[in-house]
Amino acid sequence: MIVNGVAIEDTFAEAFGMRATRLVLTADSAEWARIAAESLTGFATSVIGCGCEAGIERPMMPEETPDGRPGVAVLIFAVNSAELAKQVLARVGQSVLTAPGSACYSGLDAPEAIPLGKSLRFFGDGFQTSKQILGRRYWRVPVMDGEFVVEDSVGMVRGVGGGNLLILGESRAEVLAATERAVAAIRALPNLILPFPGGIVRSGSKVGSRYKGLIASTNDAYCPTLKGVTPSRLEEGIESVLEIVIDGLSQEDVAAAMRAGIGALCEVGAAGGVRRITAGNYGGKLGPFQFHLRELAS
Repeated sequence: MIVNGVAIEDTFAEAFGMRATRLVLTADSAEWARIAAESLTGFATSVIGCGCEAGIERPMMPEETPDGRPGVAVLIFAVNSAELAKQVLARVGQSVLTAPGSACYSGLDAPEAIPLGKSLRFFGDGFQTSKQILGRRYWRVPVMDGEFVVEDSVGMVRGVGGGNLLILGESRAEVLAATERAVAAIRALPNLILPFPGGIVRSGSKVGSRYKGLIASTNDAYCPTLKGVTPSRLEEGIESVLEIVIDGLSQEDVAAAMRAGIGALCEVGAAGGVRRITAGNYGGKLGPFQFHLRELAS
């Protein structure tokens, strides 16, 4: 399939099930809500080395938040509910509780939940208080600028992690510019995050390594500098490859994101240096979700 000079490979992105939650962080100003969110979602690019994958979903206006203040919605994904609970507790405790004027609420109404305020309340050393409003319990923990308000528990759902696109092109500058456009198109959609820096990853990996104990290593088949020394997947003229990784609250969310990304890349087209779009998969052996590129591009 060729769209505007861009070859769309007949393959699929393979994704897997994760557990996910949405947190709503608020503060006295939009800037401090953003600072808390950026701190909470730091070092959360991949479950391989970070324990979770997290990112800012979107800013929120005061009329959208539980306490009528500026806010930010963040999404956090982990491999299971126990790890998600661990990551949420640690990150809220270290990055939101500590931020001036902050508060933290559940952003999901879901049958399943993980504890948050019911654990963080102990920081109050016996001075904490709770209140139930409309069936939801909140804790007020005294801190040096007043009090930290945090919801007792936060909703948890089954999410989808690992949707991806590989963008192959003629130069690093052109591929980066095109990928940035795709990231912007994807980020306009709800219920998803792109966990890597700026939504883009250059260090795509393969499973396994020549070195014992290393579970992942550089995806040499897509490294332009290794064309002559490894079985390369790069034809002549391709000198740069970047990847977009997508986590979403549902299979439909990830599919919509990939569709938007492919559309944006095809708009750039061959004239903008994009030669081919492909995706990473493991032959269907890793995860149950398969996102076929040509179906999404149709």
